[in-house]
Amino acid sequence: MRLLKHKWIAGLLLLMCVARPCVAKSDLETSGDILHIALPAAALASTLVIEDDYQGVWQLAKAGVSSRLVVEALKAGVDKQRPDGSGDDSFPSGHTADSFAAATYINQRYGWEYGVPSYLVASYVAYTRVASDKHHVEDVLAGAAIGILAGWYFTDPYEDISIIPIAYDGTYGVFISGRF
Repeated sequence: MRLLKHKWIAGLLLLMCVARPCVAKSDLETSGDILHIALPAAALASTLVIEDDYQGVWQLAKAGVSSRLVVEALKAGVDKQRPDGSGDDSFPSGHTADSFAAATYINQRYGWEYGVPSYLVASYVAYTRVASDKHHVEDVLAGAAIGILAGWYFTDPYEDISIIPIAYDGTYGVFISGRF
């Protein structure tokens, strides 16, 4: 019953990611918007399915909320125009901070095997913000730094999984052990 509940929550989160209305945006910007929600949703869904307790959910929440609070405080305090002229809240990028907080959480919690793809997705979100003229490069770099620091500060490794790289006598691979 508990696993069914988690699948229902994960499905609802993914539906919310895809069902967001898009108003006259380019495909590039829309893809970044969707991934900006999908990465934290995937982190949350994975944590709910993999772990029996909610320690990871709490850590993800602290990383995400603290990152967003810092972003919103800086946006209110720094008057910087967006490249497309749509507002004066360009610094820092909230999309990028959210994405990098989730990617750092995934990396810290579950290791580089999951962290590298997560960082690639977060980097793509940052790229879409610059390419869509919503942010300057320094805005996304600041957002990434805020997200990484929040994720790093609040996240402890998940102790029931081990991912160990193996390189010996011409043999390379990864050893994964855990309780699922």
